[in-house]
Amino acid sequence: MTLTPEQHQELHDAKERAGSFLGAAKVAAFNGWSFAFFAAVSILFGLFSPTSFVMGVGMGVVARNELVGRTRLRSFDPSGLELLWRNQVGFMALIIAYCLWSIYGIVAFPDAQMEEFTELLGIDDLIQSVSLAFYALVIVATGIFQGFNARYYFVRAGRIRDYVRDTPQWVLDLQRSTLID
Repeated sequence: MTLTPEQHQELHDAKERAGSFLGAAKVAAFNGWSFAFFAAVSILFGLFSPTSFVMGVGMGVVARNELVGRTRLRSFDPSGLELLWRNQVGFMALIIAYCLWSIYGIVAFPDAQMEEFTELLGIDDLIQSVSLAFYALVIVATGIFQGFNARYYFVRAGRIRDYVRDTPQWVLDLQRSTLID
């Protein structure tokens, strides 16, 4: 199939416009494989801690969603970016729930063995305060980081919808058929 100069230009212009959202596929791939690694580690620790197991399963779902969203995005399916930004909000909720659960555990069920040791050294209140501050910091950092990540995907969701609407079907078909994963 030989393309006319006008078709070459349409293809070139489409590739330029697609760059405004296809970079998100690289972010999703990094996130997906990173979450998968941490999910596996958490599930292994889950053999000893039900909380770690639940977190591992949750991160496994987040990892899967990132990789599915990436695949959809690379095939110019707007639902990919929708899934990705919602997934980030879900991941944020998972981390915040974990931190709140940990804060509850620190306050409601102090470790008896650790309490004796820290009382002996006179640092029991310090350790509890540092632990509570740590989880509070993680909540704030998660809100910021995952919030910006969700926004990153959300902004690009509009771009891909516009792209699919404004790009000739033959260009989309050609791009989808030449995707290399």
